[in-house]
Amino acid sequence: VVRRRLLQRYEHQPFISCLAGFYSCRWKRYQRRRTEPGKCCCKTRECVFFPLLVGAFCFSLVFLYMWGEAKNDYNNFDWYNYGNLGFWFLWSLVLLIVAAILFMYITLLLVLAMCLLAEGQQLYLHWSHKIGTFLVLGFSITALFILSVLWGDQWKTVRLSFQITAPYLHIGAIIIMILLSWPVALHAIRADKKVVQVIIVGPYLAILVFLFLIPLGMYSPCIREMGTLGPKPALIGHRGAPMLAPENTEMSFQKTIEHGGDGLETDVTISYDGVPFLMHDSTLRRTTNIKEVYPNDTVQNAALFSWDTLQELNAGTWFLKDKPFSCTGSLSRADQNQAMNQSVYKLSNFLRLADSQNKLVIFDLYRPPEKHPYRNSWINRTLEVILNESGIRPHLVLWLENDMRSFVQTVAPEFQQTMGSKAPVEDLLMDNIVKLNLAYTEMSSEDIRKYTEANITTNLYVVNEPWLFSLAWCSGAHSVTTDAVHTLKNLSQPLFLMTPQQYNIMWILTDLTSALLISLIFAL
Repeated sequence: VVRRRLLQRYEHQPFISCLAGFYSCRWKRYQRRRTEPGKCCCKTRECVFFPLLVGAFCFSLVFLYMWGEAKNDYNNFDWYNYGNLGFWFLWSLVLLIVAAILFMYITLLLVLAMCLLAEGQQLYLHWSHKIGTFLVLGFSITALFILSVLWGDQWKTVRLSFQITAPYLHIGAIIIMILLSWPVALHAIRADKKVVQVIIVGPYLAILVFLFLIPLGMYSPCIREMGTLGPKPALIGHRGAPMLAPENTEMSFQKTIEHGGDGLETDVTISYDGVPFLMHDSTLRRTTNIKEVYPNDTVQNAALFSWDTLQELNAGTWFLKDKPFSCTGSLSRADQNQAMNQSVYKLSNFLRLADSQNKLVIFDLYRPPEKHPYRNSWINRTLEVILNESGIRPHLVLWLENDMRSFVQTVAPEFQQTMGSKAPVEDLLMDNIVKLNLAYTEMSSEDIRKYTEANITTNLYVVNEPWLFSLAWCSGAHSVTTDAVHTLKNLSQPLFLMTPQQYNIMWILTDLTSALLISLIFAL
């Protein structure tokens, strides 16, 4: 028996050597120390540092989750950096990769620590890993702080994501508790005082009970009875299909139509000589070759150029050069050639295209700057193009601009009046509002239901990720503005859709299975 135990211990040494080697850089047996029964698992200095390791794991996990769920808005993040740095780069993707690498690194250290504790070994983290832990902790806290200050709305996205991911995060947390049960049980058994055992086991059991009961407070609109799901939201192409073609160009809107989009969204600026055209930015430098054609005018407001000058510019080569979305590189040769030959698109041509395909249109209308000839007649000029030059049927126009709304209703009573913010139902009905155009962060199934009862529909922007579209669908949204018509059209039902009965079964089975496994581990 003694020989067998010695042999088992000898055969077990390589595993412990690997654990201690990676964690402490102590590869030789004489460098390691076992934890004596009733003694602390590490020296005082290591006891102080271990919470920092756990803290680094928690903060890096929060940042990785937050930034992963922010994928819907990566283009906005890159656009913000472009405005400050002057060149386009996929900073959002780089940040995601860095966050994933740091999280995997700190997770590996924590797993090694748990395994060493389970084997009864004293913890000693090598100085290089301590520096790495401080770097991960500092980076995660700094990144979370900066994003909270500059981009605080992303926390609203995180809260929305919990309505989809909470049931699955619950399962993940339970699995972690099962894995932690082994070192917790081992150290509780080795403790020589009841007080120490209570200190070790008490918090663990408290967290476990909390996780068992937390589903009682969960809410998700995608957990619903069969037959209560509303129709799939209509898809409105945000500046066309900017993942497949240069934004706000004829090709972009054609791509939206090809993929079955129900409407087209754009941005309208008025040239110096009174021609409304499509341009999102205040300058031309991001989406045209203005730097090559007129290098001295790159920062000039787009509305201060004449239409003849605008026609000289190429509005497509930037798309292939800067690749604003990671999927841009997958375009066919024919699409690349077509993209290279796009020009600035006129509003009247855009409206004719929409009318010919029976597509709804919605646009942000930008007022020209000071000293512009159409500074005070911008709405009149736009209405003139819509009603007299384009020939579009008025009921296809979702009128969003709030200035001179009563005048617009008088001139074009068939326009679908659209408001860009929430308001009391009585006020909306008084202004003849039939649709709300809201940022997706304002999504609320209760508000959508309240407006629907008053025959006011809701459009949410900009919704690109399938999980967010699924949440909008379950919440009752009637339409969404999206960059990804080509992917969202393929969803036949919301992701993560389940009935309350199905979720209760999943919840109860998870709790019972985990309770059984944890009990067995403590018993053994």
